Amino acid sequence: MDIAGSSALVTGANRGFGRALATQLVERGAKTVYAAVRDPATVTDDRLVPIRFDVTDAESVRRAAAQLGDVDLVINNAGIGGAGSLLSGDIEGGRAVLETNFFGPATVIREFAPVLGRNGGGAVVNVLSVLSWLTSPSFGAYAASKAAAWSLTNSARAELRGQGTQVLGVHVGFMDTDLIASIDAPKLDPAAVATQVLDALESGAEELLADDLSREIKSRLTGPPSALTT
Repeated sequence: MDIAGSSALVTGANRGFGRALATQLVERGAKTVYAAVRDPATVTDDRLVPIRFDVTDAESVRRAAAQLGDVDLVINNAGIGGAGSLLSGDIEGGRAVLETNFFGPATVIREFAPVLGRNGGGAVVNVLSVLSWLTSPSFGAYAASKAAAWSLTNSARAELRGQGTQVLGVHVGFMDTDLIASIDAPKLDPAAVATQVLDALESGAEELLADDLSREIKSRLTGPPSALTT
């Protein structure tokens, strides 16, 4: 995927990792970067084009896909945390996490896949997590949503291969964003991870393991299930 001259849609582009991705897309020569957010007023970079967009509202996504016929790169970055345990936590909170982190990207891909196809294939980037593979009772709902999104990413890659769409899954541990502000652990610079993502995209990669933690946890997949819990 060539970033220079592309038209990109980035969900959740008003802060954190999404903002880092959108900024670097502009700096690498993207023609247009649509910042897809619930409140366009929160997009303060005048190099971005704010789009009112809610990944949990299918009509919102459908309307955007109909309007943005030039998009050839979609980055599914928007997500939420919380909800805790799937067994003892708030089950409705768990549903909300799945709606945003799994069904949200699924809806975006469904609606924008035809747009990408008409524009030569383009690419989809799904921002996943080391928690696609690692889990704990304290964040079971979030981990389940990311595991489901990983499976979605692999399914979409197979289904969209025929139209020439690159699908890149990004796995990363802790980044210094609002989502994990309360966690006391070493955190990666979102800008540095964004650079890795766009480099991987331009190289044609299907998967990026952005840090040592993600590489180490993925290596455990051939071992016992107990190696994938904390």
